[in-house]
Amino acid sequence: MAQQAHPTKPQRSSGSILAGGGVVFAGVLMLVSGVLAILQGISAIAEDDVWARVGHYVYKINLTGWGWILLIVGVVAALAGAGILKGAAWARAVGIALAAVGIVIQFLFLPYAPVWAIIMIAIYLFMIWALAAYEPGRTDG
Repeated sequence: MAQQAHPTKPQRSSGSILAGGGVVFAGVLMLVSGVLAILQGISAIAEDDVWARVGHYVYKINLTGWGWILLIVGVVAALAGAGILKGAAWARAVGIALAAVGIVIQFLFLPYAPVWAIIMIAIYLFMIWALAAYEPGRTDG
């Protein structure tokens, strides 16, 4: 006798399950990366010697300026991450925008921390996918 799906439990596709888990993952990552960006920004503001100096760089900006950028983006990202974890629709939209901005910021920060910047770019790309692909009310089956 074949088993039938329980009528009260909606079936979800593997893509929607992955996107749903990805949204939680993205919310946690946004919250954590926001806190880390706040700390990174504070360290860049407080002491320029914390980060390695780079010779001639096309997108050169004072490290204190980077600190303020990272601090502000970090605060907004941490708030959006908390909103994503609470299920706020506005936070998903803000999260996508912040992840896109984060990719640009990390690209510009490449000379100072190349490995970290590449890892963060990959994480931001995953976050954009998860936040864009997730449909909270959608069930398949």
